[in-house]
Amino acid sequence: MPIYSMTGFARTQVRVHDTLAYTLSVKSVNHRFLDIQLRLPAGLDALEMELRRVLKESLVRGHLELTLSVDRSVQQKAGYNREMVAGYIEAFRQARSAFRLKGDPDLNAVLRMPGALQMEARSNSEEDAAALTASAMAAIGPLLEELKVMRAREGEALENILRACLDRLTETADGVAAMRTEVEQRYEERLTERLTAAAGKEFNRQRLLEEVAVLVDRSDISEEIERMHTHIGHFRELLTTGGEVGKKLDFLLQEMNREANTLLSKTGGVGGKGTKITELGLAMKADIEKAREQVQNAE
Repeated sequence: MPIYSMTGFARTQVRVHDTLAYTLSVKSVNHRFLDIQLRLPAGLDALEMELRRVLKESLVRGHLELTLSVDRSVQQKAGYNREMVAGYIEAFRQARSAFRLKGDPDLNAVLRMPGALQMEARSNSEEDAAALTASAMAAIGPLLEELKVMRAREGEALENILRACLDRLTETADGVAAMRTEVEQRYEERLTERLTAAAGKEFNRQRLLEEVAVLVDRSDISEEIERMHTHIGHFRELLTTGGEVGKKLDFLLQEMNREANTLLSKTGGVGGKGTKITELGLAMKADIEKAREQVQNAE
């Protein structure tokens, strides 16, 4: 199963009949949860409820904007207000007779009167709403499939970036492991020198060595390295499994960052190889941060 990015866009244009057409588009970006925002013309409440249901069944995470734009350039025919025009003509005739005038009504003047001309839509609005709802529900399925294709394509690119980060993390962890023994020896030597100098001539050498052993053990980074490799392996398994793994990947990266911080705190101030380990630990944190930026966009 592929990993899906939360970034995607899809659009379709549909003509329902000769006087009704619409554009249906959907855009998604990253979000912690599924956040749906619909932009529909007024009077399509039933369609809005159905679209929300389909979107919730099809997607898991992401801020989703769905827009339905209706082409309102429908063909219309001209008509006139028969009652108004008839009233004007009758009034004209009565006035002509009462004042014994000659002439005929001016039709151009009549039709220029407010309300005399009327534009009549060729289709019934309720019928159009029903047709639009049926058509949009038929179009939403293929549109979401198109969106998923784009999100899968973006997810593939995201996966490649994450695997590259994991490769670098593995290499860095191996580099730290190779220097671990030498760093521990150096740490023990420096600690012994400091404690000996602090104790003066009179000290219990056995007691001193025991204290040194305890402190060195506390500074052992083998567990951090082992856990880092475990997290990396688990991360790779999730990438291979695919699906809705974004939150799990983010959690693993938090754990990796914790191990890197602990490693840095244990090896700071040793000098020599310890300085190199510090550099590698900082490189770990940089790659973990890069991976976290990418994972924020994974479904």
